[in-house]
Order: sequence, then C-alpha cells, then structure tokens
Amino acid sequence: MNIEDFKLAYLLSCFCLALIILSPTLAMVIRLPRGEPFTEFWILGSGQMAEDYPFNVTTHEVYRVYLGVANHMSGLEYYKVFVKFRNQTEPLPDSVNGTPSPLYPVFEYRVFLRDGEVWEKEFLFSFDNVSFEGNFCRISNIIVDGYVLNVDKVAFWDEENKGFYFQIFFELWIYNATALDFQFHNRFVGFWLNMTVPI
Repeated sequence: MNIEDFKLAYLLSCFCLALIILSPTLAMVIRLPRGEPFTEFWILGSGQMAEDYPFNVTTHEVYRVYLGVANHMSGLEYYKVFVKFRNQTEPLPDSVNGTPSPLYPVFEYRVFLRDGEVWEKEFLFSFDNVSFEGNFCRISNIIVDGYVLNVDKVAFWDEENKGFYFQIFFELWIYNATALDFQFHNRFVGFWLNMTVPI
C-alpha cells in the first residue's frame, strides 16, 4: 500500500466516523420522507396476546379483552371508538365503501394521541337479563366497564354451528378538522360470542 492509498483510507475512515458521531444531530435536521400515514387498531385477549378471546359466555361472568389504538398519522389526532353489539344477522361496517355499521353504539371512548403514541384500554364486559325461550336467546343488558347498557338483542339458534351467536365490535372514527366532525376511519375489529345456558 502506497502513501496515497493510506491517505485515502484515512480520510474515508474519518468521514465515516464523523457521520456516525453527527448522526443524531443530522437526524434532527434532515427529514427523510415518511411512508403513508396510518392508524393501528387492535383487540388482544385476556393475556394481552392475540389469543384467549372470550367465546362461550354466560350471565354474570366478567370477561376481559384489551383494545388498542396507535397513531402514525404524523401529528396529533382525535379518535373516537364506538362499541357496538350485534346478532349474526345485523350489518357490520362496509370496508369496501368505507361506511360504518348503521347500528347504534352502546358505548364510546374518546382519546387524543400524538404521533407515535399508543392508547390501550382494558375492556371489561358481562351480561345481565339473558333469557332463553325455545330457539332464541335474548340479551337485555351488557355491562361495560361497570355501566349497565340496554341492548335488547335476540339471536336464533344456529343449528349448523350449535349456538346463539352475538358479536362485539369496535369502530374507529377520527376527527376531521376541515369538516369539523368525526368521520369513520374505515377500521373495525371484533370478536364472536356464543351465549350459553347457565348451569
């Protein structure tokens, strides 16, 4: 190796070292293009994992899931989460057309999140005033976080799947500052429940 090659290697090493040392400062000054803004929306089971969701449920038992929202929209956002309850024949949101379910929400959460911030909420629920008559099951009340809410939903016996099926689902809405109102963010998550006869 001659002296010129050695000088070049030394200069390249110094330049690389300078970039490494200055990288935190450069990261604050140089803004790289961001990807598409988005919002994460999820439900986790009782152990805060994507498993152990309640399914076979009965009256007066308390069940737990975790609801989460993460903001990656590049700024402060105002979210609203509607809690909705349906039987197997009632409509879900239409993700193709971006329209929410026409069902009335039974509960809601509102939260402000900065970019990169995460909100996670323990969602506790149980059922009260459940009756079984012939081939249908009527749920009069759902209790969410200690609040008794009237739902008055009926599910007919599903012979193929052997159960009375209901669904809790959550719709994500986001505040639109231009329209001065919340708009459906075309995100929803939910889980099925089979109401069983108490023993």
